[in-house]
Amino acid sequence: MNYRILTVSPGSTSTKFAVIENETVLLRKTVTHSKEELNRFSKVNDQLPFRTDLILEGLRDAGCELSTMDAFSAYSGGLVSTPSGIFPVNEQMLADCTSGRLFEHPAILGAQIIHQFSMQTGKPCFLVNPPDTDEFQEVSRISGIRGIYRESHVHVLNQKEVAIRAAKSLGRSYENCNFIVCHVGGGLSIAAHRRGKMVDANDVLNGDGPMAPNRSGYVPVMPIIKMCFDGQHTEQEMRDLVARTGGLISLLGTDDTREIVQRIEAGDVWAKLVYDAFAYQLAKYIGSYACTLQGNVDAVVMTGGVSNDSYFISKVKESAGWIAPFIVYGGDFEMEALASGAIRGLTGEEMPKTYTGVPVWEKFDFEPGI
Repeated sequence: MNYRILTVSPGSTSTKFAVIENETVLLRKTVTHSKEELNRFSKVNDQLPFRTDLILEGLRDAGCELSTMDAFSAYSGGLVSTPSGIFPVNEQMLADCTSGRLFEHPAILGAQIIHQFSMQTGKPCFLVNPPDTDEFQEVSRISGIRGIYRESHVHVLNQKEVAIRAAKSLGRSYENCNFIVCHVGGGLSIAAHRRGKMVDANDVLNGDGPMAPNRSGYVPVMPIIKMCFDGQHTEQEMRDLVARTGGLISLLGTDDTREIVQRIEAGDVWAKLVYDAFAYQLAKYIGSYACTLQGNVDAVVMTGGVSNDSYFISKVKESAGWIAPFIVYGGDFEMEALASGAIRGLTGEEMPKTYTGVPVWEKFDFEPGI
């Protein structure tokens, strides 16, 4: 049976949507938004009609009718921490997304948009492996400061999708494999997948892990503290260094890896050192997550836009290729992941879960008092 799914992903500067029938992409579109366009809205929730109309207009232009969809699937944040899986949109989910109390970002619109489409057509709507997914083992949560605990903030949707694909390529199920998955795009997430769960990962929102094209990754803490109190940097500037202007942008002035490779080929020694360090840092984390999996690694899976660069992949392999075979899926597959998840929910291949609004983890119940 053929299933036609409309997938939606609202981002900070774009709205992505696609129509996918089984594994065939019938329509894929990214509408970019200027700052001026979005500054018209005082709150993220005010963008809901604007982004919804853009999607409906794109469907009409492509000759796609909303009524022909079998289901709707979205990337949507703003939830409490959840297990992974497929979640039908419910009232609790909409309440958490709409409130923006946990996450003020256009991603909170995903569930709201597809809920509207569902109400219009009577077809089901799902979130698939939302960004708030947290499957950490307890030992992974501990940091070196009491009260500061590590949380799961990674590219869950694409991480899970390529892990499922890698398992199929090995003739096995995702739940019977151990992978180290590296999503290397503007941001970088690396996670240890043990038998279907991401038991440890770097926190891409809070400056953890290797540097990325536009994120700092881990840096020594004491110099950061000094910068915070030197009177020359605002709080926003420090936040930007961690999450928007760090990494390759800070060191090389660009996060375009194609430009960096061109500079290396032209003999730029500094560009080569920085880019090699980028790969070297990632390889070190791959090694650490091999320890998390106790050396039982079926494959290292590379994905994200930077994974299209053969030079970068070769440099990572130089240091980490001995750990396990590398499987490379350049680019991202978030639209496909949303569609395949919805289809699994429709067919019963994977049982949908209920979003309860109760976080999977908040604190250690057995932590002693001070």
